[in-house]
Amino acid sequence: MVAKASVRGAVFGLIVAAACVAPAAAAELVMFSERGCSFCARFEAEIGPIYPKTAEARRAPLRRVDLADGIPPELAHLRPPSFTPTFVLLEGKREVGRIQGYPGEMHFWGLLGMLLERLGEQPVAEPVGG
Repeated sequence: MVAKASVRGAVFGLIVAAACVAPAAAAELVMFSERGCSFCARFEAEIGPIYPKTAEARRAPLRRVDLADGIPPELAHLRPPSFTPTFVLLEGKREVGRIQGYPGEMHFWGLLGMLLERLGEQPVAEPVGG
């Protein structure tokens, strides 16, 4: 009888512990752009139509921010982009990393993959890309 009570207690403890674990913060890829940016237009032509259909988009949906409209208040804590496009991977409010510029389709996917591997890790300050 004691063994059954111990097992039930252990199972109950595991259930309570699992319920108390906070879910992982949602990731988001923020693209800072501006009108007239030729590299932004190139990104939109090469990646824009397919990004929502990718595994990367399921992990980090793309959010576009036009700098002419100002930086939204919920992103004000980020270091402003130096040039466009700048892609910032966020996990909740934490900046995981950024890609500065658009290096072309093949390089973009590789750099984004490296950033996505950082999700759940400690913050990294250095930007990725050129």
